[in-house]
Amino acid sequence: MLLRFTICGSLLAISLMAQSALAIVEKKAGKVGFYSMDGRRVGEAAVGSHPHEMAFSPDRRFLYVTDNGMLWMTDKGAGGNTISIIDVRQRRKTGVIDLSDFRRPHGIAVMPDGQVVLTIENPFGLLRLDPAARKIVRRYDSGGDSPHMVLLGPEAKTAWVSNSGSGTVAVVNLASGVVENTIRVGGNPQGGVISPDAKQIYVTAMEDNTIAILDVAHRRITGKIKTGNGPARVCLSRDGKTLVYILQNGEALGFADLASSKETGQVPLPGQPLSVSLSEDGETAYMGIQDRDKVAVVSIPQRKLLRVFDTPSGAGPDAIEPLER
Repeated sequence: MLLRFTICGSLLAISLMAQSALAIVEKKAGKVGFYSMDGRRVGEAAVGSHPHEMAFSPDRRFLYVTDNGMLWMTDKGAGGNTISIIDVRQRRKTGVIDLSDFRRPHGIAVMPDGQVVLTIENPFGLLRLDPAARKIVRRYDSGGDSPHMVLLGPEAKTAWVSNSGSGTVAVVNLASGVVENTIRVGGNPQGGVISPDAKQIYVTAMEDNTIAILDVAHRRITGKIKTGNGPARVCLSRDGKTLVYILQNGEALGFADLASSKETGQVPLPGQPLSVSLSEDGETAYMGIQDRDKVAVVSIPQRKLLRVFDTPSGAGPDAIEPLER
């Protein structure tokens, strides 16, 4: 009988994964929704208030979700102090990491050893967590005001923190805790992405309508790419030649050629996007349009809006993670 139940449970988990294609942070509803590729909502997991970002464990079994507690980073308030742990196969929350007096977690990245680094906005800082032990391992200085997003450097030895209130990116040594460099990149820096060879990092500056090009080895800015209105989150095409980024204020998806350092096109979207992620094959971009409860899907090769699907009223879709692989 036990064997039968074990087999049935395994088949159910496989069936749930087969139905689910996307995990979507529903910021206003305090949930992570699971959706099929055609936009059918097939499940949900309740998390904390106003979740913002999420990241997979190295084995992709779990999603770690930052329960920020505030809808916008500019809102006043203490905010939340937890990280929700979601079992992807079961589509349910299986644990919580209590951050105690550290509140408003936001950007998050997972190290190869499974530990997690994340920004906190109250007080400003950077934390490293052990999800298995569900505890804080270390706190770091974020090197500036309003730390927002975080990106791991080569071999996860450094964390590159976008300090939105300071207009800088801080390079934090995760072993020593020292802030090695503070690089001025422009007004309201947001998301970033590292090149395949780990020699450059590209960081959006939302207020300046630019993307800064950072030299990883020398910890300095080497150029800027002019973009449309309000670049925020950014990805890199699979061939490493094109930046793909949302234009939050411009209500579009932008493209920039790295060889020429120039924007080469935009795809209009049905509202203001807050996030962008790419499919595993790099062919498709997914964007959460929070205030219209919609998700936009764009073909990267065609630079064309493929479809838009609705999430429940009041869901507020933001970050999206494709579940394929």
